[in-house]
Order: sequence, then C-alpha cells, then structure tokens
Amino acid sequence: MPPATEPDSLSALEALRREVEACTLCDLHKTRTRAVFGEGDPRARLMFVGEAPGYHEDQQGRPFVGAAGKLLEELLGAIGLTREQVFIANVLKSRPPNNRDPQPGEIEACQPYLWRQIALIEPRVICTLGNFATKLLSGDPITGITKVHGKPQRRELGGHAVTLYPIFHPAAALYTPAMLTTLREDFARLPALLADESVAEPPVPPSAAEPVVSPSAAEPPSAAEPVVPPSAAEPAVSSSVAEQLGLF
Repeated sequence: MPPATEPDSLSALEALRREVEACTLCDLHKTRTRAVFGEGDPRARLMFVGEAPGYHEDQQGRPFVGAAGKLLEELLGAIGLTREQVFIANVLKSRPPNNRDPQPGEIEACQPYLWRQIALIEPRVICTLGNFATKLLSGDPITGITKVHGKPQRRELGGHAVTLYPIFHPAAALYTPAMLTTLREDFARLPALLADESVAEPPVPPSAAEPVVSPSAAEPPSAAEPVVPPSAAEPAVSSSVAEQLGLF
C-alpha cells in the first residue's frame, strides 16, 4: 500500500482528534473537563510524549500549558525551536483525578491513540518526558528514567523507525532548580539527533502486540531502583517529589 499523502494524513489526524474527544473507553471521561489530544506541527520531526494532562491542561484541552509548559518552551527556544514546530502529546488523553498515576486499563485504552498519532505524524525523534512515557514507548517496564535519560535508542513505533530520546519531565526543574542543568544538557543533543539518526542504537522492533505494561505494577517496592547519588549534572531530588513526578 502506498504511503498516505500529506492531505490524507492531516485529515486522518483531525478525525483521530474527534475520536479522542468523544472517547468513553475508560472511566476518566467521567471526570475530565476536556480531552487533551495534543498539538503542534502535524508533520513535526520532533515529538514530545508526556504522562497525562494536569489541571491546566484539563481546563484548556491543550498539553503543557502550565509552568512546566513554559519551561518546555524555554528549553525549545534554547535549541532554536518553538512549540509550533514540534508535536506535543501525552500517553493519557484525559486527566487522572488528583493527578494520580495512570492505571493499566487507562493506558490500555489510550495507547492505540498514541500509536496512531505517531504513525500519522511520522516524527524522526520522539522525546519521552518522565518515567511512564519512557517505559511504555521503550518497551522496558523495569529500567527507570534516571538510568536512561539523555541516551538515544532506536525503536520501531507506529510502523516506522524512530529515535527514542528519554529525558526528565520539565516539572522536575520546577521542584529542584539544579535539575535544569541536566535538562539543558539533554536538550542540547536534540539538534544532532534530528540531523543524524545514526547516533542511536540499531532499531529494536516492537513485540507482536506491543503489550501494555503498567510501570508501577512492573516495579514492586521491594525491587525499587537505588537512588542515584547527586552530581553536578544530576542533582538529588527528594523521594516524595521524585515519586510525584515519576522520576524513578
């Protein structure tokens, strides 16, 4: 089958948006104010995927519009990009009550929407923000973001090869300002990744069904990862804040 033309892709993406906005596949539709499909350049080479909408996103129906969104825009500006030149989405399209962790059934309901977004947008680089998005898209439910951030990986998602690039969630810098150094260093490598995919590892194909794995379920407390000692590039974050942000 020949690839879809750009008008076809744009039309399909808009149809997918309407489908997401009307979705009732999980109970989150009962408590959300607005579904958050995502926004940006529908042909973006760089796509960001976070965990789920927060309060402000739920109110406005747009991703990353709070303080973390402002920081994301600042980080993009430092590498010569604007949010209009990238595409920003989340694993979940509806806000979990009280910003709790996504549940397995919610991830299962929303995951196909994300795969279809990736297939239609065809980004060259997908930058995962935080633990949940990284574990889902990498297919590794065990390794935490503290070990893989800033390390590009080759993956096959949405039917084509992409460079997966995990980084900490921008909200981490809001709680721990020194973390901004780490974010800036990780962001600084994005232009090279966009220009040359060969810097990443060879592609790793998805499993037959791209199974849904709950990151929290895959990491029982007894098998939790050790806390990484602080350094100049990776400052310490309190355990309560780290848990809230999904950093480990």
